[in-house]
Amino acid sequence: MPMSTSYQKRLSKILPQIVDTFGTPFHIYDEKGIKETCRKLTTAFENIEGFKEFFAVKALPNPSIMKIMQEMGFGFDCSSTPEIHLSRQIGSFKEDIMFTSNNTSSPQFEMATKNDGCILNLDDISLISKLIDIPDLICFRYNPGLRRNGNKIIGSPVESKYGVSHDQILDAYTQAKTLGVKRFGIHTMLASNELDYKYMVETTRMLLDIVELVCEELDITFEFINIGGGLGIPYTPDTKPFDLDSMTKEIVQLFKIFKNRNAWVPRLYMESGRYITGPHGALVTSVINHKNTYRKYVGVDASMSALMRPGMYDAYHHIHIHGKKESAAMKKVDVVGALCENIDKFAVQRKLPDTIEGDILVIHDTGAHGHAMGFNYNGHLRPKELLLRKDSSVELIRRAETMDDYFSTLTFEPKTLRF
Repeated sequence: MPMSTSYQKRLSKILPQIVDTFGTPFHIYDEKGIKETCRKLTTAFENIEGFKEFFAVKALPNPSIMKIMQEMGFGFDCSSTPEIHLSRQIGSFKEDIMFTSNNTSSPQFEMATKNDGCILNLDDISLISKLIDIPDLICFRYNPGLRRNGNKIIGSPVESKYGVSHDQILDAYTQAKTLGVKRFGIHTMLASNELDYKYMVETTRMLLDIVELVCEELDITFEFINIGGGLGIPYTPDTKPFDLDSMTKEIVQLFKIFKNRNAWVPRLYMESGRYITGPHGALVTSVINHKNTYRKYVGVDASMSALMRPGMYDAYHHIHIHGKKESAAMKKVDVVGALCENIDKFAVQRKLPDTIEGDILVIHDTGAHGHAMGFNYNGHLRPKELLLRKDSSVELIRRAETMDDYFSTLTFEPKTLRF
């Protein structure tokens, strides 16, 4: 079910005061719900020694949210040097950061290896030559090609730009070993928003099989396998939640079998983002217009620049209208923003109660890949972010963008190349 009943009730009690104080639109996140999910994930894997979650910063790159993860003992999965910078700003260093980049440049690697470095997760065998200093620990991202299927968001592994191919994997670790690397890990990420827990079990089995292959051929051991993120959340009301308990039970069994066969076992890492924060965020926006032409339109003060998933992926986000109950008298409407794009819609032909200007719409499950995927087309400015604390206080954790922010890159020292 989208947005937990607990979060919805706690938010509903104080939503008008929040709107009066901060104004709409805004994303608001639930500290209580995030911490509960963190504990649930950690507890589920307590029987695998050394389990560690590296929160996928790309899902929600806000230091206030990241500090919650840090308090829960999580590391950070970073896809860019600014994400590494964010992680270091809150005091995470060394092997609490995994740099899983792709199409990476030498300057990016240089930044990543400064300040005690991080775990380098190389996306391609050619990137070995881009390393300025050879680290003690190296991980490679594995792409199985035709051996596995992907899903709609990431696509088929064969068509994916990510990872070292199956035919290259032995050569990758051979080159790393020849350069003097002593410690090794392996990673993969094959699906996003996956709701079938068996997919993640098979991913674990696949990596453990590859580890045995590489170990037998090269006489090395692996400190960890990272099965990536991709655990899905139920965006629609009738979707069953991800079966975490069944997944962990079967993965724990795979690790026991591996240890019995090899007398050692790697640690298990993951890099969930959406699963941890997605259901614990909402985009709150106000009704500002109504239009009746070939369809009925409800215009709100947020736009696709604040939440692009419906337009980009045709994704469903549940919507409720504060203070109004669903009933048989609801009408089909499109909920739209003000961008000069017809895909700037939060809902298409969705049955909702009648609205008037000033009504507050709550768009569910925006706690991951919501604000983070924002943009400035048409000069639209990204909204503020708020955090609902466990004590019911509400904290501003990112201000809304301003016109000055938007035009700031047009202030610069003149520079001209003449011939």
